Amino acid sequence: MDIEVEAQVTGNVWKIETAVGARVEEEDILLVIESMKMEIPVEAPGAGRVVEIRVREGQAVEEGDVLVVLAGE
Repeated sequence: MDIEVEAQVTGNVWKIETAVGARVEEEDILLVIESMKMEIPVEAPGAGRVVEIRVREGQAVEEGDVLVVLAGE
């Protein structure tokens, strides 16, 4: 079952910390969003493999936007 990881805040994608095909564990940092001069890490909600990254560094995102899709284990 795929897991869609959503933005919890509005901001800009500051840094992507993973890649398509990477295996991640629960709480691994997938990317970092900059919002109001704060860096907010976006963590994996569970273990899985990254199947899609829907954003790029520097892209503006809104709360609720899907950032990364994981294939759950």
